[in-house]
Amino acid sequence: MPKFSADLTMMFNEVDFLDRFRAAADAGFKGVEFQSAEGHSTEVIRKRLEEAGVKLVKHSFSSATSDAAKDGVAILPGRETEFQKCLQSAIEATLALGCPSIINLAGVRPPGVTRDACLKAYVENLRWATGALMEPGLRLLIEPINQHGVPGYFLSRTDEALEVIDRVGADNLFLLYDIYHAQIAEGNLAKTLREHIDRIGHIHIAGVPGRHEPDFGEIKYPYLFELLDELGYDGWVGAEYHPRVGTVEGLGWARGYGIG
Repeated sequence: MPKFSADLTMMFNEVDFLDRFRAAADAGFKGVEFQSAEGHSTEVIRKRLEEAGVKLVKHSFSSATSDAAKDGVAILPGRETEFQKCLQSAIEATLALGCPSIINLAGVRPPGVTRDACLKAYVENLRWATGALMEPGLRLLIEPINQHGVPGYFLSRTDEALEVIDRVGADNLFLLYDIYHAQIAEGNLAKTLREHIDRIGHIHIAGVPGRHEPDFGEIKYPYLFELLDELGYDGWVGAEYHPRVGTVEGLGWARGYGIG
């Protein structure tokens, strides 16, 4: 049975951010994640995790001033020092929060900079990053995002992310496979899972269209969940969607998995 985590940026918005950790635990989630700590310190987040008895399953960074996908500096030539400072801060927070993985959001390719130049900078930055993460035993994740979601984002397809992973050549670099984005960008979900499950370090789910609960639309999630079990995937599956009405009211899809 998959291990599900709740994205606290999108879900449990019925309560204040710091109260969402307890709300997720009360709903049956054992893991949580978020796209931004909303200005709260690492100490405050750690306390809420401990009080709720949930695990933070990934930590995000793109730049020193933003966790937004569009603001990533990893692909920008000449911004290597900034990238390294961002990563060092992320490592400190990740270790303090007992989190196993860091996700880097590549960013949007700016006008006038070639894709080859961005790819070269990205690979070099990720090589440095995976080396820095090796000693503390952390994993680095990279995520394709469809072009409708973030126009101009550097990675929009699985094959593009896998090319980067191959070029970097590090054992602690993995794909974050967002099924919502993958369905919009390329489809072939089951085929991709079968062929690349050993390179996937984290999974996100949401319904298509609309990015709501994974119980409506184009994707047959019960089949994919069974497939993950068949393939022996033991990582986290992050529920990263906007509830249609209320978070708890929309957890019918998860009740067969002990949630809701």
